Amino acid sequence: MKKVVLGIMALALSMFVLVSCKEAADKAKEAAEETEQSLEEAGDDLKDAANDAMDAVKEAGEDVKEAGEQALDSIKKAGEETMDKAKEMGNDLKKAAEDTKEALDH
Repeated sequence: MKKVVLGIMALALSMFVLVSCKEAADKAKEAAEETEQSLEEAGDDLKDAANDAMDAVKEAGEDVKEAGEQALDSIKKAGEETMDKAKEMGNDLKKAAEDTKEALDH
């Protein structure tokens, strides 16, 4: 009778250990799946952040390019206006010289 009771106890203990190990394995598997999902989400977030950063850099580059183009346009316009004024002054000086020569000739 002792052997039967000990056998039943050993069987019960074996079943308990087996069930406990299975539960631990299930919990570990669930934790691993949750970790994998979290890593995938973190990767997606990092990818989104990198894309946002690239977009910001691209936009800043376009802004710098546009500002440079506007500066070149302003410089070109100022140069053209300076040339026009220089021509105008040259014509005025030429006319003044002609007027002076004409006045001296009379």
